[in-house]
Amino acid sequence: MGHPLPQYDVAVIGLGAMGSAALYQLAKRAVRAIGIDQFSPPHDRGSTHGETRITRQAIGEGAAYVPLALRSHAIWRELEAETGEALLSPVGCLIVGRMEGQSGGPIRTSFLATTKRTAEDYGIAHEILGADEIRARYPQFTPQTDEIAYFEPGGGYLNPERCVAAHLKRAQELGAALQLGTRVVSLARSGGGVRITTTNGVIDASQVIVSAGSWAPALLGHPFDRLLSPSRQVMHWFPVTEDLTSSWVKSPVFIWAPGADPKDFFYGFPSMPGSGTMKTAGEQYDEVTSPETVERSVDSAEVQAMYRDHLAGRLRGVMPSAAKSATCLYTVTPDSHFLIDRSPENDRILVVSPCSGHGFKHSAAVGEAAAELVTEGKSRIDLSPFGLSRFQERLQALRDSVSPAV
Repeated sequence: MGHPLPQYDVAVIGLGAMGSAALYQLAKRAVRAIGIDQFSPPHDRGSTHGETRITRQAIGEGAAYVPLALRSHAIWRELEAETGEALLSPVGCLIVGRMEGQSGGPIRTSFLATTKRTAEDYGIAHEILGADEIRARYPQFTPQTDEIAYFEPGGGYLNPERCVAAHLKRAQELGAALQLGTRVVSLARSGGGVRITTTNGVIDASQVIVSAGSWAPALLGHPFDRLLSPSRQVMHWFPVTEDLTSSWVKSPVFIWAPGADPKDFFYGFPSMPGSGTMKTAGEQYDEVTSPETVERSVDSAEVQAMYRDHLAGRLRGVMPSAAKSATCLYTVTPDSHFLIDRSPENDRILVVSPCSGHGFKHSAAVGEAAAELVTEGKSRIDLSPFGLSRFQERLQALRDSVSPAV
């Protein structure tokens, strides 16, 4: 007796940045697709919230990302035309640092120099500004004399909640199904597909895209539970002073990458008109957490540390006490690069969401690539740099460390 046909061609588990984009792209291709999420996205429990996310086209994390960034910008504009939503605000992106400096580990080595090189290689419009030029053009920034900046006029910010909502709205209009408030309990082989056991019953699909962010390690198990580390991140909204309100409203997004210490890397956004605040955040990877145990409240000591360690002496017109703060989760790989690949345990499962905190700007194109992979077997953009094979030595070492002595 043969197996029954799956209900869906593709199921997408997790509908944040990557999952909502993938579901939209599947629906555009008239694929029988369903999106599953334990919450009701857009929501504030994962990685895709907080009003703004930086987007830039020349990517300091490496040239492999540039095609994703460029394609994403095109898709955002297409989605804006389809929905009437304002998603991408090209206010410019300013990256301050030292050309020879290093910041934040492997992906931030020579961050400014890599950004400049990728801009030159791909013909992306940009300028290099000296410290005096930065201060004259943007009086809210006070770089040191030996700091310079890369300015990209096509950079800016995306509204993550609007982007997710727009993707899901269009996906539904194009025929995709949604099952929200539904937690996936397990994934198992079933005939030529995958059986998805959820808190609201069983769903069968020919293929599955797992874009579950910080919930992915527990859901997927080996080897992903050894490679994906959720970390707690904090965003702050600091009030701006009246004398520099205009400068902050007209500000580009910015990234400050001054040196070799990863804890010195921080970034921020213009003041949204009428808000009276500017949003800024650093990055922290000291402690591995989980979505169930993460501390979501932010105490005053964290606010004080953000102002003291990052903002003081670099930003003008920013008051020292935050109007509000919020947490989000990054899911980080050992080398801080993306992981986009099929599961070695089940090649019907495509894992698409561990983006180490720098993924949102690429999410529209990653969603498209995921849809191409599960429908055509290949993507137009080369995803090989994000494959699982680069971790084979690490995984073998872990296996050796737990093997009993002979």
